[in-house]
Amino acid sequence: MNILTRGLYALTLIILFQTHLSAEYLYKDEIIHKPRLTQEVNSIGANLYKKTGVSLKLIFLKELPKNMTMYQYEKRLLSSFKEPTVVLTFSEMNSIVDIETNKKVLYKYFDKKQVLSPVTSYVQGFMMAAFYAKSWKEFKSMVTTIGGTILPLLGGKAKKGEITDKYSAALFNGYLDIAQQIAHAKGVKLGHGYDDDTNQETLFYVKLFFYGFVLYAIIMYIRRQIYKRRHKNENFRKW
Repeated sequence: MNILTRGLYALTLIILFQTHLSAEYLYKDEIIHKPRLTQEVNSIGANLYKKTGVSLKLIFLKELPKNMTMYQYEKRLLSSFKEPTVVLTFSEMNSIVDIETNKKVLYKYFDKKQVLSPVTSYVQGFMMAAFYAKSWKEFKSMVTTIGGTILPLLGGKAKKGEITDKYSAALFNGYLDIAQQIAHAKGVKLGHGYDDDTNQETLFYVKLFFYGFVLYAIIMYIRRQIYKRRHKNENFRKW
């Protein structure tokens, strides 16, 4: 084997190795394509796996395969992993986010309902339950299932050209939340600055926006009711 051949062989191995690393924890990315996101996710995933033995993978899909549900897609993917694995999957065209594992025992290390909750606080939960709950059971569930770290961000508006930024922020926030919960349950620290609650700072602004929106909605509702009552009386007099 001459020097050129050995060089090409070594280069091929390096490229394959780097490709494997880039796909290790940001397992599939058909939407974002941001090197910084890939780096951060792989850093968190590598630390989590090293310290807990749990592999947490993030997947961005443009669209689910034809005639396949999110659950079917995740279960097929999870069947190919031998190590304890959690997948956080987002499909843009299907507007679905889900979390699944290949071992049921993994669910005790994180709260799936909390991570995927559309609300971030008790106040927000109460307001949504008051408006949308169809039963007492649903009301209690909406009030108590709070602290969502993905959907509140996904539900926010984004300017044209910033949609992928919203996707990456929301899913990264959820990925970090799951990683932190697993690490805490296992009694370890992720390190590298990932053990604090800085991701909650983003949610603070989401809450602030939501409360402002709720207050605005209440004011508009009251004004609307007053307007309807006044005009009802006017119509009655005219009739």
